[in-house]
Amino acid sequence: MPTPRVVLVTGASSGFGRLTAESLARAGHVVVAGMRAVDGRNAPARAALDDLAVREGLQLGAVELDVQSEQSVDEAVSAVIRAHGRIDVLVQNAGHMAYGPAEAFTPEQFAALYDVNVVGAQRVARAVLPHLRARRSGLVVWVGSSSTRGGHPPFLAPYFAAKAGMDALAESYAAELIRFGIDTTIVVPGAFTSGTNHFTNAAVPTDTARIDEHDTEYGALRRDLTDRLAAIVPAEADVQDVADEIVRVVGLPDGGRPYRTHVDPSRDGSEVVSAVADRIRTEFYHRVGIEDLLSSHAAL
Repeated sequence: MPTPRVVLVTGASSGFGRLTAESLARAGHVVVAGMRAVDGRNAPARAALDDLAVREGLQLGAVELDVQSEQSVDEAVSAVIRAHGRIDVLVQNAGHMAYGPAEAFTPEQFAALYDVNVVGAQRVARAVLPHLRARRSGLVVWVGSSSTRGGHPPFLAPYFAAKAGMDALAESYAAELIRFGIDTTIVVPGAFTSGTNHFTNAAVPTDTARIDEHDTEYGALRRDLTDRLAAIVPAEADVQDVADEIVRVVGLPDGGRPYRTHVDPSRDGSEVVSAVADRIRTEFYHRVGIEDLLSSHAAL
C-alpha cells in the first residue's frame, strides 16, 4: 500500500469527483471531498460519504467548498489543514458542462462557465499551493478533457473553451511548481456519455431566439449528437477507470508520475495530438534553456 496522503478533491458531489474520492479512500488515503451546499442540496451526497466511511472504515468526509467563492475555498482549505495537519494532494476536478449552439450562449454565460472551470481552479490553487510549497512536496492532479485536443464535436463550445483554458493553466503551473518539488499530472478523460451527470446537468443557452434560428439547419443534429457520441463509446467503458487512474497516479513515487495520462475509450484522437504537443513543448524548453522545469516524463 502506498504511503497514505491527505487528498482534497474538488467537485466531489458526483461523477468523476465522487468516484475519485471514494476510490482514493478505499486505497488507504485520507480524503476530503469538496462540494457546494453540503447542508443543502448535496446533503444526501455528504451523508452517503459519511455512511460509506463508517461501513468500510475509511478516512473520508466532505467539506463545504464552492470554487466560485474565494472565501469558501479559503475556509475549506483551512478546515482540511486544521483537521489533518496538511494537504499532500489536490485534485482539481470541479467543472460544469454546457450544451447548445455557441451563438445562443450569452457572454455572461461564457464568463460563468469560465469562472467555474478555470478561475475556480485558480482560486483553489492559490489557497492550497502555499502549504505545498512550504513543505516542498505534493501533487496537483488536473482533471481535463479530451475535447481540448481531440475530435471536438459542435455544441459544446463554452465547455471546450474553458477546459482548454484549464489545460493551459495546468501546463504553466507544472513548470512553475517543479522547483518546489511539487508534481503535476493532467488526467484526460474522454467523452463518457454515461456514468456521470455531465450531460444531464449541462447548462443550456438562454438566448432561445438564437436557438430557434439555428434549428432549421442544426436542430435535428443537435438533438441526436449525444447518441452519436454514445455510439462510439465501447460498451465496457466505465467511468470508474478515470478514478482508478487517479488512484494509480497518487500512489506513484514523487517525481515518477506521468505528466499527462489519457482515459479515453472512444479514442477521439486527443492522445495523439497531446503527444505531439508535449514533445514540441519539451523541445522548446530545451531551446530556451529552461529544461529543468520539465518533469522526467514531460514528453510521454
